[in-house]
Amino acid sequence: MERSLVLIKPDAMQRRLAGAIIIRLEQRGLKLVAIKVLHLDKALARRHYAVHAGKPFFDGLVDYVSSAPIIAIIFEGESAIEVVRETMGATDPAKAEPGTIRGDFGLDIERNTVHGSDSVETAEEEIKLFFSQDEIFNYQNEVDD
Repeated sequence: MERSLVLIKPDAMQRRLAGAIIIRLEQRGLKLVAIKVLHLDKALARRHYAVHAGKPFFDGLVDYVSSAPIIAIIFEGESAIEVVRETMGATDPAKAEPGTIRGDFGLDIERNTVHGSDSVETAEEEIKLFFSQDEIFNYQNEVDD
């Protein structure tokens, strides 16, 4: 089973979209195995988005994601990363298909409501940033039988 980190970003939290986002991912067959609400401090935001360090938008991104609470979630399932990314849509909401999370809820390329891991390796590293092993639950859904 594959796992992906999903972050529900400040703009989605402020517009009360967390439930709608979680439902869309669960309806795709993904299982929620960890969840928490947190206020991302700038140090963790910098670590999480380190791949963008030095880019012109980096400081604004760090300020934005640390501006209000977020929800961090781990979803698990077959091809979880691909399923999450398809469900989220293109990073730029203007280019995202209608029916995707970003296509329906994203405001602009920065305030695009949600983050999802882009590879198995990235997911493993991102998950470690936000969750300890004892915060991740392994369980069988009755509907999986």
